[in-house]
Amino acid sequence: MGTKFQSMLITDSRKINKYYKALLDRNASFVGIFFVGVHTTSIFCIADCRARKPKLKNVSFYSELKDVLDQGFRPCKICKPTLQNLEMPEAVTRAIQLVHDHPKEKIKDYRLRQEGLDPAYLRRWFKKNHGMTFHAYQRMFRINKAFQELKEGKKSSDTAYDNGFESLSGFNYTYKKILGSSPKHNVGKNIILLSRTQTPLGPMFIAATDKGICLLEFVDRRMLETEYKDLQRLLHANIIAGENQHIKLLKKELKEYFNGDRNSFTVKLDAPGTSFQKLVWQALRDIPFGENTNYSQLALNLNKATAVRAVASANGFNRIAIVIPCHRVIGKDGQLRGYGGGLERKAWLLAHEKKYS
Repeated sequence: MGTKFQSMLITDSRKINKYYKALLDRNASFVGIFFVGVHTTSIFCIADCRARKPKLKNVSFYSELKDVLDQGFRPCKICKPTLQNLEMPEAVTRAIQLVHDHPKEKIKDYRLRQEGLDPAYLRRWFKKNHGMTFHAYQRMFRINKAFQELKEGKKSSDTAYDNGFESLSGFNYTYKKILGSSPKHNVGKNIILLSRTQTPLGPMFIAATDKGICLLEFVDRRMLETEYKDLQRLLHANIIAGENQHIKLLKKELKEYFNGDRNSFTVKLDAPGTSFQKLVWQALRDIPFGENTNYSQLALNLNKATAVRAVASANGFNRIAIVIPCHRVIGKDGQLRGYGGGLERKAWLLAHEKKYS
């Protein structure tokens, strides 16, 4: 492989300059790739820290958390680098648990305050991390519950009141606004559930239908909105916040993968695409853990020696990162090539798999 993932202190000047620019830009795609120790304060941070930026001469970069801690640096209280985005804020976790524990109840601001939670803080956090307010999140959660009940044959009126809506008209309005049509015309349709998970490389979005996972992408993926639109068109479905058994299983398997305890995934997939794209995606899944290939070899394996560009294009349309391991495809010259999550993440994933293979 052309790019080697280093440990300990990073001394490559090109890499130092790249990481320093990422620090100045608060580039979230570098979260988990490096830790920066500030010698003037003895504090260390991650790439997207909001604190005032130190001068380049006053910092050192490390690729492992253990290394920067061993050098005596203390974790920054602003970006909390020891968490590496692995955990949601405690207040957010409690708020989500409140919704899950009371799925048919409308959790209002006064209830949040009774629980010691700040509604304004939750509103800002959900807006930044989910693109919606906390109340919009719980409305989607309740509509998902209602959708499942209607599919099982429950009456709209009973479903509406049982799920905390004060009137049938209010329920119908919210349902149509979120799912695009009234309960009467929507029951036979599909929905895509969307959830957020934390990884050492930054947060990711997971989307799934009843059949399986249809998306796994880093939240800062530039083409994410386009992928959402494509999925809704191809699957004839609307996207709403929620979880199902496929999402829960993938979260568990991802945690095992990043811990070095898993080298393949068992979760079911529902990846819409052409027959050729699906053929390529399966070929990607056949690349052994800890190994890599190139587009030319991939085309030969598929008996498509003249279709290298088509194979590369199909690879680019993969919406399920890591599980369909497009990061294992590198250049014929051994150098890393494009990756939707960023080349630094690609290098990290390859090094991680090499370490545990």
